[in-house]
Amino acid sequence: MQIIKLLRKIHTWIGICIFPWVFLVGFTGFYLNHSKAISAFVLPAPYDESQFVSWPDIKPVEQDQAVLIAQNIWPEEEIEKVRAKDYHKRPSFVVEKPSGDVIVNQATGHYFVKTRWTNTIFAPDGRELSSKIYWKTILQTLHERGWLSNRFGTFLADITSLSLMTFALSGIILWYLPRKKGIARKLRRITGRGV
Repeated sequence: MQIIKLLRKIHTWIGICIFPWVFLVGFTGFYLNHSKAISAFVLPAPYDESQFVSWPDIKPVEQDQAVLIAQNIWPEEEIEKVRAKDYHKRPSFVVEKPSGDVIVNQATGHYFVKTRWTNTIFAPDGRELSSKIYWKTILQTLHERGWLSNRFGTFLADITSLSLMTFALSGIILWYLPRKKGIARKLRRITGRGV
């Protein structure tokens, strides 16, 4: 039958084309359902920020010094806003830029460079102390959009959803068409109409 050949081709090519996103949706969905257990098993222990106060030669930082630190991070970007705020229960200056925030601890000069996907801790001298990737945010974005940026919106995820529905329907039809006579016969026997 021509329709079965056509459906087989459609079913096969949809399966091949959407495989990466089907795998991604399955993987990210599993992670999002069990993120605490997986994170505890895979991710390293968080950096101990209590070490800040015992750092040698610490000096308090004023807002203008925090701005100078932030200007060296993403130097091509303008500062959007500067505000004082507690960060991890410590008084800090938060300097907002388009790519993320530079958060400077007022008491010690340690600073955090925080984006949507990462948070890196630096010593007052600029040495990197620790880096954290926000896996949950990354995987949730991949799960919802099928991509990390806003460039495609939810287009890739929507295409994957529609493809999965087509894949499922074509699979049911491919299973049913060769068996429809046998299924109809069994249904007649069960209902007593074919006796």
